[in-house]
Amino acid sequence: MSGPLNVPAAALEDWLRERYFQAETDISSSGVHNYTLGDLRALDPGLRDGELDALMFRDGPALGAERLRAAVAARVHPGPGQVVMTTHGSSEALFLALNALVRPGDEVVVPDPAYHSLSALAASVGAVLRPWPLRPENGFVPDLADLRAVLSARTRLVVVNFPHNPTGACVDPAGRTELLELVEASGATLLWDGALTDLVYDHPPLPDPSRDIGRCLSFGTLSKAYGLPGLRVGWCVLPAELAPGLVRMRDYLTLSLSPLTELLAAVAVEHADTLIAPRLAGARRGRDLLLEWARRTDGAVECPVPRGGVTAFPRFRGVTDTTELCERLLARHGVLAVPGSCFGHPDRMRIGFSCPEGDLLRGLEAISEELAGPPSRGEAG
Repeated sequence: MSGPLNVPAAALEDWLRERYFQAETDISSSGVHNYTLGDLRALDPGLRDGELDALMFRDGPALGAERLRAAVAARVHPGPGQVVMTTHGSSEALFLALNALVRPGDEVVVPDPAYHSLSALAASVGAVLRPWPLRPENGFVPDLADLRAVLSARTRLVVVNFPHNPTGACVDPAGRTELLELVEASGATLLWDGALTDLVYDHPPLPDPSRDIGRCLSFGTLSKAYGLPGLRVGWCVLPAELAPGLVRMRDYLTLSLSPLTELLAAVAVEHADTLIAPRLAGARRGRDLLLEWARRTDGAVECPVPRGGVTAFPRFRGVTDTTELCERLLARHGVLAVPGSCFGHPDRMRIGFSCPEGDLLRGLEAISEELAGPPSRGEAG
């Protein structure tokens, strides 16, 4: 059922809402294993020497605290004419951008499958969605010919997220160049969700597209690669002339971020490599474990290789809908995974592989046990 803003229910959030707090073993997450406040305080002497105690809880600037914005700019290296705006996670940035830029009837290209915010928010403001299919028969590898086919003179925005959630698909550097050229030639504006930018395995992280094209907004967050989802801090890099429109809408929503979360976020971004590098190394090991496990199933689990991010999107042979399997995993083993129905592919499951290694192994073993011996007729769960 749609709400007052005509936003459909977010199937992924509905699935996780209660189950997330019931699970003993979490192999559902699209972000790396989380850090603690103590981990952050260890990075910055100021946080240990009274800076937190001296913090004044006043409202912050509409575009965000200068220290955090400067840290993001130093990390992202935006192009000329671009500014940084910090937000309540990248979800707020996406909401503000789509509401500021889209008018009813505008065509918006979105990947399919997609994280719900990328497609549903555009549809809620009256956009006509043009799906860019990432095809399972091709391992979800992005095909730019498919993108070219859905672009038109009426395309207002092209929304992408590479690395991709839930599949882990990614364009390579040459593919990024071709993608930017296609969007720029179309006259559309690019919305680049870079939540997983730093989590890649086959090439260096893709540069922020604002370095190469002007009609571009890019988004980042501490929730995925930084292991700090509870801070609820993200950002948007956008052309300076568009910033007043986003701020105007924000005046009716959140006004600004908390100075406490912006201080902690600034420390995190200033020490980004220290936080990301060990989690990326752990995710690489987790990816290897997951792919090896899938290979040992003799085709029962078909798993496209994730080129980025920390989730895989395997298909389960002979299972038309993994929802019941995911329910059994939680009820019988305390293991949380996400059924593919949350992304329009019910025969698949989203599995996160950046959790602690022991959790991943327990989760995969539980899946193997359920695939080998499903409960008999009438068994609970």
